[in-house]
Amino acid sequence: MSGALHLRRSKLAVPLGAVAEIFQGLAGHLDEHAVITDVGSVKGFVVHAARRYLGHHLSRFVPGHPIAGTEHSGVESSCAGLFHGQRVILTPLADTDPRALERVRLLWRQTGAVVEDMGIDRHDQVFAATSHLPHVLAYALVRAAARVSGRSALVRYAAGGFADITRIASSNPGMWRDIFFANRARLIEMIERFREDLALLRDAIETEDGPAVVAFLDAAKNTRDALAAEQRIGADLVGDKKR
Repeated sequence: MSGALHLRRSKLAVPLGAVAEIFQGLAGHLDEHAVITDVGSVKGFVVHAARRYLGHHLSRFVPGHPIAGTEHSGVESSCAGLFHGQRVILTPLADTDPRALERVRLLWRQTGAVVEDMGIDRHDQVFAATSHLPHVLAYALVRAAARVSGRSALVRYAAGGFADITRIASSNPGMWRDIFFANRARLIEMIERFREDLALLRDAIETEDGPAVVAFLDAAKNTRDALAAEQRIGADLVGDKKR
């Protein structure tokens, strides 16, 4: 960046791999009272870059992560109501200016989003499990199935379940590479936990251990059913607040 541009508000919506460079470029062009926020899905990585480059502007940086989107990318995939009723997670720092935090909260609420605060480490742990690992699995499942069955068989015979679980494998690979690398320690931990569970199920299937298979599936089903029920209740509560 060059010239006398002084920004009063800046929202970073760029791939994680570009965050540090953008912060470095912004630092000399921010108004004294500028509020900065972002939409990255790995907050520890973003905050590390902010601490390095934003200097005295750091107190007016409010890390954020909207939990909304599709597998499509680019301006042509934009959607006016994307954030309505969806959660946005803010991970303010200990010295975040309360006025900056409130301005960012208001910005997101004006889109219809439900705003929550969360600690940085907790955020990155939760989304390694609920977002980053599922993307790893979706990409890997498509690759494994195609190697065994061939692409033409997938097109001809893949049923709804395969389409549902692999939809996110159509996401932008470069963007997800950056996310995987930025949260790699927690993601690798989740991959290892998944491998342990998969090995348990594989062994039970190989030995035809019916009770073990049913117990494994029951535990997963009960958790999934409870999650779905809680999400429905949460959606109803959001709707009530807006009426």
